[in-house]
Amino acid sequence: MAGACCKCPVSLSVFKRSLSVAPRGCGSAPRSLLPGCRLGERGLLLEAARPSSALRPVGLYRQTAFLCLSCQESMSESLRTCYLYLNQTSRSFAAVIQALDGELRHAVCIFYLVLRALDTVEDDMSIPLQKKVPMLNDFHTYLYQDEWCFTESQEKDRQVLEDFPTISLEFRKLAQEYRDVISDICHRMGVGMAEFLEKKVGSMKDWDQAWSQFAGRLEELAQPEKLESALSCLNLLVTDALRHVPDVIAYLSRLRNQSVFNFCAIPQVMAIATLSTCYNNPMVFQGVVKIRKGQAVTLMMEATNMRAVQTIISQYSQEILQNVSLTDPSRDKTLHILAVIQERSALSQSSLPSRTHHLSPMYLSAAMLLAALSWQYLSTTAAQAQGTGEAP
Repeated sequence: MAGACCKCPVSLSVFKRSLSVAPRGCGSAPRSLLPGCRLGERGLLLEAARPSSALRPVGLYRQTAFLCLSCQESMSESLRTCYLYLNQTSRSFAAVIQALDGELRHAVCIFYLVLRALDTVEDDMSIPLQKKVPMLNDFHTYLYQDEWCFTESQEKDRQVLEDFPTISLEFRKLAQEYRDVISDICHRMGVGMAEFLEKKVGSMKDWDQAWSQFAGRLEELAQPEKLESALSCLNLLVTDALRHVPDVIAYLSRLRNQSVFNFCAIPQVMAIATLSTCYNNPMVFQGVVKIRKGQAVTLMMEATNMRAVQTIISQYSQEILQNVSLTDPSRDKTLHILAVIQERSALSQSSLPSRTHHLSPMYLSAAMLLAALSWQYLSTTAAQAQGTGEAP
């Protein structure tokens, strides 16, 4: 990986300081990376505010952006603000986005914030449909309107709408090829969201298009007397998600840039680990189900080459296989896609050379920096969840 932020030699020392001081199983953030602490002359933690640590609310922990000092100094104030918003609003992608190389890092950061703003509009139930639908359809045009913002949202991430001029300003500074992709995806997603606000889902094809809208609106399945039907529905949704894994394997096997590989691979191994945790698990309908923090850090550290990713995918596929019920209505579909995944994993492992022999010490230390930052990110979001009751 060509540097987690830039090619700073601070990577290895940060990794050691962040993981060695925290006892195994400790739920608090590593002491060496607590707010107010600097990483040394070559790197620091960028914070929105620096109140006394004794008075600092837990919520401020998520406002930390992990960028080295030289990178921060080269950024405009508006771009720094965008990275601040990235860390405030992202639970999964902030660390891996900031591990990308060069201009791609900035483009993906802005891309994420644009889609986060769009999704915030779609999620906000306080916006009447007669206002929301035109906003979703036209949202991509707001990228080229200097002053457009929306100050009526009640959503927790409303800052990306209230300060959208800052985000759109940085969008317009991007190279044309980035602007074209971001605008096009924003347009297509906005139109799709608007379409399904009033359209009923009647097929799996419709579900594929509208899952983001309906996935969080299945509260009725939490009723104890409906547990069997709830588990059947859950298992079908997990099976439907698993059908994308062969394409994930094919795509990842073609990536050659290490930072891009990490950016793509880490969320995928997190996803299949989460699918394994959720599959046929009644606790999904009784509370928050997620992978353990230590498990997440291990995945982040290991998913840096294709062979390791294949091993991880195979492992969690086997875990799902062991939990397939004899009476589950989607059993045959689940067994089929798991067999395909195992076959593709085996084929890829036999045809791909190992990437680990080509990683320089700089790449390895940068990968460890990513793991350290991820540890800090997971620790601080867990701390916030304890203080606010919100699941990270």
